[in-house]
Amino acid sequence: MQLGLIGLGKMGGNMRDRLREAGHEVVGFDRNPDLSDAASLEELVGKLQAPRAIWVMVPAGVTEATIDALGALLSEGDIVIDGGNSRFSDDGPRAEKLAESGIGYIDAGVSGGVWGKQNGYALMVGGSDADVARLMPIFESLKPAGEFGFVHAGPVGAGHYAKMVHNGIEYGLMHAYAEGFELLEKSELVQNVPGVFRSWREGTVVRSWLLDLMDNALTADPHLDELKGYAEDTGEGRWTVEEAIRLAVPMHVIAASLFARFASRQDDSPAMKAIAALRNQFGGHAVTKS
Repeated sequence: MQLGLIGLGKMGGNMRDRLREAGHEVVGFDRNPDLSDAASLEELVGKLQAPRAIWVMVPAGVTEATIDALGALLSEGDIVIDGGNSRFSDDGPRAEKLAESGIGYIDAGVSGGVWGKQNGYALMVGGSDADVARLMPIFESLKPAGEFGFVHAGPVGAGHYAKMVHNGIEYGLMHAYAEGFELLEKSELVQNVPGVFRSWREGTVVRSWLLDLMDNALTADPHLDELKGYAEDTGEGRWTVEEAIRLAVPMHVIAASLFARFASRQDDSPAMKAIAALRNQFGGHAVTKS
């Protein structure tokens, strides 16, 4: 099958390689001319046979402009797939806008990171039955072998919604491992923290791919001394918590893991200064001066 692919960074470039290895014809476009197969969006569209399918794999901040530019170049019967980490609420308006020109739209949540080329990508897609069925040869080649790794989650927006929740769960899982690591590091008894994590990779109920990656990290840097305790959030954790508030769903773990990332960015927490001051005021507890 023929596919246009916009955005050839860490994910997009590896996706192009995986699809080509599966026998598909992929025409890629990237702002970096060393990576690109076309000099412009116009040239990319011109190299594809109608009806076209073009996968957009760019940062969320430029997704809207990219899809708008594509919409002006494509024809009735073409399909746009947004595989970036867009907010699910953006998908409906995009689909409606493209539909005015007879262009289909699929939102695809993609998980797999830099390992996806080798292991396959988990795909959560939203869109019409007809559009998803047409793209199934591409989805089948991108997903891992076997019965798992793909879901048609529902109509437009459902794919990015599912990916949002996936990432929220990821926040909570990572933070549980992180807290366990810190406690083990502080223990007077445990002398081989990397070995403990490695031992959990088989036969335990906490084994997972994230645990495998934690083992990799500790093998390279047993006490994580080379890293600073600072963690960004991509936005999907925030969106997950916002949806929990909207739907009145108690989300203690995911919300706490998101707030912990905010705390990681503070050199000297104003909130903890207030706690120290209050403890000193009511109980005369000692404070540490800056």
